Amino acid sequence: MKPAVAIEVITFDLDNTLWDVDPALLRAEQVQREWLLQHRPGAIDAYDHEGLWEFKKSVWKRHPQLLHNVSQMRIQMLYELQLAAGYAEQESRSGAEKAFDAFLQERHKVVLYEEALGVLEQLAGRYTLGALTNGNADIYKTDAGEYFDFAFLAEDIGASKPHPDMFHAALERSGVEPAQIIHVGDNPEHDIQGAREVGLRTVWMNSQDTEWPGGERADREIANLRQLPGAIASLDTP
Repeated sequence: MKPAVAIEVITFDLDNTLWDVDPALLRAEQVQREWLLQHRPGAIDAYDHEGLWEFKKSVWKRHPQLLHNVSQMRIQMLYELQLAAGYAEQESRSGAEKAFDAFLQERHKVVLYEEALGVLEQLAGRYTLGALTNGNADIYKTDAGEYFDFAFLAEDIGASKPHPDMFHAALERSGVEPAQIIHVGDNPEHDIQGAREVGLRTVWMNSQDTEWPGGERADREIANLRQLPGAIASLDTP
């Protein structure tokens, strides 16, 4: 049994919790591809989708130290693509940075779930809100940024959820006890299991109506963010 203490902080995963990430990622990949085709001819022209995926996996294997830094991993891949195409090192490095900038600018053009801003505004009036993401989305570059008091990316922390370091960063930043934080996320392992192991309370955002994979369930389950204030209220027992 968790102690009956008042909730002070709500932390959120971002991708597929506050928005559907796939449309933004697909657009960002296309913008990146167009930049390379225009500015670095030959770098990706010979790769189909499967070939590019295999190239990405080879980069991951060669640079395991970047597994928790999706931005630097992508930049490294872009750099190696250009080197392999015969571009000079300096040109490849500058091209990798520019192609990544094009990608990231489009990646931040997320469309929040239609109820997200209203729910966040409601919660921000009572709780401290934080963002905890394994991706490279900056909440402050989205329409939801004004409601958040802090945000941590795995690449800032050096570890991805479910590793406890990101949850510990939230605890240190907010200065509360674990049972005073509710973490909201869509991934049963990264978000729910990871947060529970640190002592946080949890809400599973199950917008796709998927089956729970097993193990101890989240404290609450929702299918739509409109249900979140009620779920939090039912856990907020001073």
